[in-house]
Amino acid sequence: MINNSTYYNPILPGFYPDPSIARAGEDYYLCTSTFEFFPGVPLFHSRNLANWEQIGHCLTRESQLPLEGAFPSTGIFAPTLRYHNGKFYMITTNMTQLIKTGKGNFIVQAADPAGEWSEPVWIEHGGIDPSLYFEGDKAYYCGTGFDEKGQGIVLFEINPDTGEILSKKKTISYGCGGKCPEAPHIYKINGFYYLLLAEGGTEYGHMVTIQRSGNIWGPYEPCPDNPVLSHRDYNDALVQCVGHADLLEDHNGNWWMVCLGVRPIGPHLHHLGRDTYLVPVEWKDNWPYPATPKVTLEMQGPLPSEAFERSSNFHTDFEEDRLPHEFNYIRNPKPEDYVLDWKNSRMILKGEKKGLSGGTHSPTFLGIRQKEFWTETTVRLNLELAAGTIAGLTAYYMDTHHYEIRVVSGESGLMVELNKCIYDLEGVAASHAIQGKMIDLRIQSTKDKYLFSYSLDGGEFTAIGEGRTAGLATEITEVMTFTGTYIGIFAQNGMAEFDFFDSTWIDTAAGNELEEKMMYPDC
Repeated sequence: MINNSTYYNPILPGFYPDPSIARAGEDYYLCTSTFEFFPGVPLFHSRNLANWEQIGHCLTRESQLPLEGAFPSTGIFAPTLRYHNGKFYMITTNMTQLIKTGKGNFIVQAADPAGEWSEPVWIEHGGIDPSLYFEGDKAYYCGTGFDEKGQGIVLFEINPDTGEILSKKKTISYGCGGKCPEAPHIYKINGFYYLLLAEGGTEYGHMVTIQRSGNIWGPYEPCPDNPVLSHRDYNDALVQCVGHADLLEDHNGNWWMVCLGVRPIGPHLHHLGRDTYLVPVEWKDNWPYPATPKVTLEMQGPLPSEAFERSSNFHTDFEEDRLPHEFNYIRNPKPEDYVLDWKNSRMILKGEKKGLSGGTHSPTFLGIRQKEFWTETTVRLNLELAAGTIAGLTAYYMDTHHYEIRVVSGESGLMVELNKCIYDLEGVAASHAIQGKMIDLRIQSTKDKYLFSYSLDGGEFTAIGEGRTAGLATEITEVMTFTGTYIGIFAQNGMAEFDFFDSTWIDTAAGNELEEKMMYPDC
């Protein structure tokens, strides 16, 4: 155990919301929501709680995660991860299936969390945000539900291996006065059953509340100091929307909370998604409280072992026989559209006729989460493109909010274009005629802007234009959304070969220089 070790938040930067955490001995595992992106539910491992390595996904097969026709920000909502009797259990909601069939909650399990997870067992219960609580030989389902009083928290016994409901359902709480009581987790600590909740909605009024009871079925009394965690009254905080937490006792007996939050780009605007944060917890009068009232970007706590410097850098030359875990698709991909030619260090995308815009299809896209404000992403594209092919690099939030620098192969030759799509308005903002064998496409970002540029055959980079990050913000979308911005390669209406994908976290000095350049671009 390290006393007062410094660590940095977010522990998972970028679109990693609704965290849930579990411990197996001295190993820690964490998972988050993924909505319409595939594979589903990324899984991370740590030994110190501050630095995390992705070891895979819980949902890697379409049979586990059908996303056909998934609307933006449907799909996977709020997973819970638990470890019991040598097995890992993950329970979650596929909102797409819930909308289609009325049945969306399911459980998968694995002995090795880095390996293959089971096929889902489905549960005859609606609502969202399911959680599992194990005690002795019993398992309990806890999630949202509705009755004549409105939204509440429903509890029942369950067989976690089959999904069979083993008891009557009972509403055990309607929250502590905030709207949208959700994200429930139950823990038994010092003779009390604790019910941890999120309330206020997952926006700027978000909060963590807690109740307790001597009986798992209730009645539950609220903590006198609820909410125990919220940034709703801190306009100056660099982290906002704090909520949706999970509690954990580490192997040294210290308590922690993981929760979501956002880093705004301005008042009530964020585009990176909801990150995951780590907060030390102290107990007072048999109630758990965050050790500090605010979640900050630099914190201290008794970590299990010393934290080390984290990096948001990413690079692949496509030389391994599998894609890095960081890559995601939009909905279920067509496997034949993605050819990893690792022996020749290239990724081949076979573009469908439909591109990034307009619809609930799966465009030919491969992307990583944008994790920081200051980034530089560069990819290399082979310019041997058949007529009609479109390929490039995109900053993508959803089908109606994205920017891309792309190459278009037309009858008169090759053009590099800056394309922008905001709501139902889409158009080419700039275009340059080009010739060459290869092109490097680049997106640089600050808090406020994206700068798009290109280099032909290893030459100097030429700026083609810029786009506002606010155009990809969660708060401006025409439907309610919960995701974050991706940076990714794509192809449409033809085949495209990419040689590498490099994304770098720019340091502050370089970021300030880039921001000045973007204020007065030489283009």
